[in-house]
Amino acid sequence: MYWTLELASKLEDAPWPATKDELIDYAMRSGAPLEVIENLQEMEDEGEIYESIEDIWPDYPSKED
Repeated sequence: MYWTLELASKLEDAPWPATKDELIDYAMRSGAPLEVIENLQEMEDEGEIYESIEDIWPDYPSKED
């Protein structure tokens, strides 16, 4: 699994907070690249709710950056 700024930005407008399954559904419906969907599918699913893209990719630059 690898994230790039371009791939992670496809989830910026996702309906946060969201579960892994909700993020996969959003990525599929929004036409995100296959790599985004594959990255989400590879994440461990412990029923977590992700509050933002930073929960998935901590290196994602914030709007202040």
